[in-house]
Amino acid sequence: MAPAQAPSLDLARWPAQQAPIPRDAALEARVAALLARMSVEEKVGQIVQADINSATPDDVRKYHLGSVLAGGNSEPGGISEPGGRYDAAPKEWLDIADRFYEASMDTADGKPAIPILFGIDAVHGHNNLIGATLFPHNIGLGATRNPELIRRIGEATAAEVRSTGMEWTFAPTLTVPRDDRWGRTYEGYSEDPRLVADYAAAAIEGLQGKLGSKQFLDGAHVIASAKHFLADGGTFEGRDQGDARIDEDELRTVHGAGYPPALQAGAQTVMASFSSWQGRKMHGNRDLLTGLLKQRWQFDGFVVGDWNAHGQLPGCRNEDCAAAFNAGVDMLMAPDSWRGYYESALKQVRSGEIAMARLDDAVARILRVKLRLGLFEAGKPSQRPLGGKFELLGSPAHRAVARQAVRESLVLLKNEGETLPISPKARVLVVGAAADDVARQSGGWTLNWQGTGLKPSDFPHAQSIWAGLREQIQAGGGEAELSVDGRYRRKPDVAVYVYGEEPYAEFQGDLRTLAFRPTRNPELDLLRKLKADGIAVVSVFLSGRPLWVNREINASDAFVAAWLPGSEGGGIADVLLRGRDGRVQHDFKGKLSYSWPKTAVQTVNVGDRDYAPQFAFGYGLSYAQGGTLGTLAEDPGTADLDPRSVQFLGRGALPRGWRLRATAQGRASEAIKPPLAAAAALAVTAVDYRAQEDAWRLQWKDAARLEWIADAPQELLRETNGDVQLLIALKVDAIGADEVALLAGCGPKCEARLPLSAALRALPRGQWQRIGVPLKCLRAAGADMAKLEIPFGLQAGAGTSLTLHEVAYGTDAEKVIDCKRQ
Repeated sequence: MAPAQAPSLDLARWPAQQAPIPRDAALEARVAALLARMSVEEKVGQIVQADINSATPDDVRKYHLGSVLAGGNSEPGGISEPGGRYDAAPKEWLDIADRFYEASMDTADGKPAIPILFGIDAVHGHNNLIGATLFPHNIGLGATRNPELIRRIGEATAAEVRSTGMEWTFAPTLTVPRDDRWGRTYEGYSEDPRLVADYAAAAIEGLQGKLGSKQFLDGAHVIASAKHFLADGGTFEGRDQGDARIDEDELRTVHGAGYPPALQAGAQTVMASFSSWQGRKMHGNRDLLTGLLKQRWQFDGFVVGDWNAHGQLPGCRNEDCAAAFNAGVDMLMAPDSWRGYYESALKQVRSGEIAMARLDDAVARILRVKLRLGLFEAGKPSQRPLGGKFELLGSPAHRAVARQAVRESLVLLKNEGETLPISPKARVLVVGAAADDVARQSGGWTLNWQGTGLKPSDFPHAQSIWAGLREQIQAGGGEAELSVDGRYRRKPDVAVYVYGEEPYAEFQGDLRTLAFRPTRNPELDLLRKLKADGIAVVSVFLSGRPLWVNREINASDAFVAAWLPGSEGGGIADVLLRGRDGRVQHDFKGKLSYSWPKTAVQTVNVGDRDYAPQFAFGYGLSYAQGGTLGTLAEDPGTADLDPRSVQFLGRGALPRGWRLRATAQGRASEAIKPPLAAAAALAVTAVDYRAQEDAWRLQWKDAARLEWIADAPQELLRETNGDVQLLIALKVDAIGADEVALLAGCGPKCEARLPLSAALRALPRGQWQRIGVPLKCLRAAGADMAKLEIPFGLQAGAGTSLTLHEVAYGTDAEKVIDCKRQ
């Protein structure tokens, strides 16, 4: 267990740095002059960042907010159209950027005009925008071993961001993931700190321009954010927002490796991590944020927080947290809590809990960055050099860079009998639902936070893997057939099967094991069927991390780790297919930047003692080498292959660690096991939905409650901090006269009770629905999300009958319950 108090740092062991940008006396004089004119209210406004789904231009005008952001699920119009519109046109983005800017520059109240910074998560291209170029996620870029390519990707991303009016991206991610169960593994370039350090400066220079050149922070570049400081990739068991239980040497040499080169390249912002080091949250770690970053390394930009992460500090709430600011976070990301945070921070400055000197330091840092960016003279976003040049979105030049990145990121793990490259004259069967799905090949952080719920028309400038293969095969005189299920009209010469992980982001992608398919494995079944038909099979595996796929590799003649390639599926065809002249077009260049596991439970990194992965760091075959590979062991190394971490009812069963309890009026509580009757007041029976007995029917004959109880209290702060919902796949059979209530409990005097009758009555009878209740609603109703003993329960009376198929955490509800209206 982590100690209650983290050890102090020995800063002398961390190499000192000089600020890379010489002090500019004229700029500093402007900062001082602005500070002298600003009221306390205006200064506090500058340290607050609000989400565009929760703040309006009028709010910016009134509170003098320093920044707005568009979060992963935030879009123009979101504050007036709940949920936003992920498919908003580029012009709508530019218009809202203009309106926020104009509000920040309004001097009608006699206050100085201070332009707002507009930030967005452009993490693999301008990925929130329809039509933007989508580059491979960082895990694929790590496989390229090409820092110059990273620089070019940064330049292209910056140009596309600027075209729609933003000036700041929350990138690059300089994490060093050490446990691939972490759902953000794909955001890291590598498990090797040396590779991350090699990329850091190139990533910053691509986004911001090269320090010392005329391009540095000009109108074609954006502010970058080195993130997430520090050790977000080193948490125990790969838990997102968890605790890095490591010593200071590992903190410095592994997880700190990317920051010195990024700062020396001129990074203007650093984002603090949600995670902890030795039990101490990074947002409250003054030793690291101030002692190391600002003093030892002389960082003179500003530190920005992550999404309500300050609210996780002891004694803090999202709306009230002096501790994070006093520790060194200069701008608090308070997306939906900004108003409360502003009011509390103002009171804390006036009371002295926040010193005026600390406030002035933070505001000076923010003003310094805005002045370096030239915002005071830039005019509104639509009038800047690239404003409104929407032809940059998905431009041929940018797509060419992305296609090169796809080609160079592919890693060949197996190529038995020279199955690859394929002749374009061959009869090729392209298999799998992922083959013609740009969303699947792009992964999370694509048009929305989790990258789910998208359709082909959302990608007007993209090419799926199938489309890229078909184009070249038809041009070469061959035959290309697409088949989701592997059936074919004529027996093909070769099958290219595209499959892998579904899109995910952050903690929703956290796993318990590294097994690709824990139980039922339709992909493996199909691979074996194709092989049994005498067809050579090429697996193109899409994933955000290395996974245990020994069985799939054994069933394939060739196996390609394609990662999450983004919008340019044609880059895969460039490598898998020969040219029309019969020659190799492009050989495989990709080398693993992560070690590939030998079992489903192996956590291994290059340099470890007894290092023995399935495929070592740096592995990657080429056509010149050949690709014979022996049969791999198919023992996963564990009897429990279930990687799910956020589901507590699925397929008619309770996962390990959960039990059910029923309580009826006047009766003692009973532990129950479906499909047994719980009590005279409530019956729980197994019924068929998609498979045999994969759902439960709950029938109330009298007032009673049914509760899901965890063996250990659940810490759900991270799930509550954002748009995550309690997802319930259910069918409403009947609603009785008594109120139906959703329950969540955490001990005596700690229970949330949300009425659901109105929402359930509005659903069609007898039809399956996937409803979502925001976890924020449970917190607001009184549940302590740090120690939930009963994360889910239902209370109802006679006449109510509901059928449940799944209960989990997620964001893909068909209908989100507005708890304020219930």
